[in-house]
Amino acid sequence: MSSTLIIVLVVVAVVVALAVVAGVVLARRRRIDLGAAKAPVEEKPGYRADSAITLAPGGDTATAPAVEVPEQPVAEPEVEPVPAAEPVEEIAPVGGRLERLRGRLARSRSAFGQGLLGLLGAGDLDEDSWTEVEDTLLLADLGAATTAEVIERLRTELVARAVRTPEQARAVLREILVEALHPGMDRAVRALPHDTDGRQPAVVLVAGVNGTGKTTTTGKLARVLIAGGRTVVLGAADTFRAAAADQLQTWAERVGAEVVRGKEGADPAAVAFDAVKRGVAAGVDAVLVDTAGRLHTKTGLMDELGKVKRVVEKQAKVDEVLLVLDATTGQNGLAQARVFAEVVDVTGIVLTKLDGTAKGGIVFQVQRELGVPVKLVGLGEGADDLAPFEPGAFVDALLG
Repeated sequence: MSSTLIIVLVVVAVVVALAVVAGVVLARRRRIDLGAAKAPVEEKPGYRADSAITLAPGGDTATAPAVEVPEQPVAEPEVEPVPAAEPVEEIAPVGGRLERLRGRLARSRSAFGQGLLGLLGAGDLDEDSWTEVEDTLLLADLGAATTAEVIERLRTELVARAVRTPEQARAVLREILVEALHPGMDRAVRALPHDTDGRQPAVVLVAGVNGTGKTTTTGKLARVLIAGGRTVVLGAADTFRAAAADQLQTWAERVGAEVVRGKEGADPAAVAFDAVKRGVAAGVDAVLVDTAGRLHTKTGLMDELGKVKRVVEKQAKVDEVLLVLDATTGQNGLAQARVFAEVVDVTGIVLTKLDGTAKGGIVFQVQRELGVPVKLVGLGEGADDLAPFEPGAFVDALLG
């Protein structure tokens, strides 16, 4: 056999061997691919193999606009979302709950009251002592005019009644402060239906800047009404704060109310109009509208609030405009009240965060300047911590 033939045979053998190896590799790779395609997806809690990501219109979860049908908000951990017709939580009976809250308010302690009673019960006061009394009243935000009146009456009554003990001084001071709060003011919340050309629901606008507890107050008021057997529609007209509509939706689910809401950034007046329209059509007892709450120094907010009231009144009378103020803000709260009162006819004040009474004297100034009664107070973060304002209980809380 020649050397040339031997070389040819070796080359052929090598080629055949390489072809066999390549065929084996390709076959194995194909089996691996097919096996991977058929392998079951491992199931994990909360995940299904055929699940898909649902996107809002526009395809971008970060910027897509809200859809027409409201999305289900994330409920609080202890609350399971249910249809609005089925309240999740048992609502405390109104009578017993409010009585308990009044007791809590009356038992609260106040450095203001302790210091003031210490001065007044020390016997005859010299001018320096009266200056301290005046400063104490001013620091509690009673205001200059109310403070001057209280000081004048105290001077007269302490002498006329020959007051010599802290207990006597407390009784006189309590009487004067209660009278300064005008206990005869009508503090009823007009949230019951009335018959004018057919049965009409009461319409309540809830106003105030963000952070005062405006949306929470709306939900708590709905809770009180529903506990009394009333039906309620909530209007989520605070469309400039994304969380506001979700927060109100959660309240609606908790208490069994219906909520009307629109897209984020929608016209608040249009949402309010739709809420009242829905309330009229459904024949409910009350429509509570949570209005926008941007800073009171922004002219746009004031214009918007006035527009909401005008638009709503095209189909139903606004029975109540409740202004929510934070009791701890003092003079800033008074400034807010002045601005809001220039735009809408505020009919009542809701004073929140009254579980700290250091600046609670703002009540005196608000009522004096606006001629509007404080109707409701919030005493804490609990769902049932909303109570009617009672001048006597409030003064007891100030005095400690």
